[in-house]
Amino acid sequence: MLGRAFGTYDVVVIGGGPAGMAAALGARDAGSERVLILDREPEVGGILQQCIHAGFGLHYFDQELTGPEYAERFFTRVVDQDVDVQVDSYVSGVAVDSSGEKRVRVMSAEHGLVTVPTRSVVLAMGCRERTRGQIRIPGTRPAGVLTAGLAQKMVNMLGVLPGKRVAILGSGDIGLIMARRLTLEGCEVVGVFELMPHSNGLTRNVVQCLDDFGIPLHLSTTVTRIHGSDRVNAITVAPVDAQLTPDHSQARDVACDTLLLSIGLIPENELSQSLGIHIDEVNTGGPWVSSTLETSMPGMFACGNVLHVHDLADFVTREALLAGQFAAEHAAGVRRPKDDIQLVPGDNVRYCMPHSLSTEREHTIYLRCKEPMRPAWLSVGGDLLTKRLQFVVPAEMIMLKIKPDVLERFHGDTLRIDLHAEKGGAA
Repeated sequence: MLGRAFGTYDVVVIGGGPAGMAAALGARDAGSERVLILDREPEVGGILQQCIHAGFGLHYFDQELTGPEYAERFFTRVVDQDVDVQVDSYVSGVAVDSSGEKRVRVMSAEHGLVTVPTRSVVLAMGCRERTRGQIRIPGTRPAGVLTAGLAQKMVNMLGVLPGKRVAILGSGDIGLIMARRLTLEGCEVVGVFELMPHSNGLTRNVVQCLDDFGIPLHLSTTVTRIHGSDRVNAITVAPVDAQLTPDHSQARDVACDTLLLSIGLIPENELSQSLGIHIDEVNTGGPWVSSTLETSMPGMFACGNVLHVHDLADFVTREALLAGQFAAEHAAGVRRPKDDIQLVPGDNVRYCMPHSLSTEREHTIYLRCKEPMRPAWLSVGGDLLTKRLQFVVPAEMIMLKIKPDVLERFHGDTLRIDLHAEKGGAA
């Protein structure tokens, strides 16, 4: 049996995508001898397996790779460092005894129902796509309405086209990438329709996936109705006002046989919630974490898209390596002082991560803006630390390093981060 064969693990990582593999490697690098990755899919790699486009690895490897190439590099390291991997395994719960040891309940295709004891757990389950039901588009329920990620899997892994004349709702990165992919496969992409007045994908994807192929991006526009009986035959689109209310007087029908939805990602936290872990419902949809990426449950750590949705797999990797390191230290009995500073999002900041800081070491802060600004000033604690940014857009993560000497000058328990437009700058 899985648990009996290997005894108690130092660290168990739930999820075998880019976050899970990096967390396992971080734990091994920090000294954990027994590390296990559990993944419900037939093989590790997560979403990377279907992302055959280039653009991965530029920040971590200084080299452009496809998704499968990026995954393969990490899986090779996982094997070389003797990390145990169990696929086709679904984690249904985690129990904690009085000593703090955790027992991960696993339903395994190979071993049946088993319990795996461990000292630390890293949550790395990733995220899922928002669906039509969550935004309640009126109309019929024909075939041909699917998420952009599902379409990506159909085309890249199954060799099946979702349709021939395609409309895309939302300008998330997967939708932009699929606009290009389907065009290259001979489909007609009639347009990308985005509710917000700005794109929700990386600027490079807008340029390389839409502009380079002449695919129109309609900002401040949404789908107000889906038409069709057996299959989609048209959608109704309309512009929206500043309150995001559609102007039906300017609505028009667009003929299509497929509607892809690229309308946002949601951290996969059903397991976290079942354990009673505190979730940041308002800002990220992921767990509340300290500066060591530890959740409200001692010995449970979180990283990657289950914590907050990242732009790039490279950023997921860097965060997950730290989570694995801290999980290994916890398993070894290393105890760090509790954080004494709460990090709070201020003007034009949607969220900042982690949620709290300590003054003992350097921190990398991740944050997102609410509205585009060009240029912008980022300020931490008023004038404690300021930085000028050429531009900020909601789709692109902002990273900021804060050194201990900066935090030592701060007197208080709540540290606020703000983004302000430079005087004379344009939004």
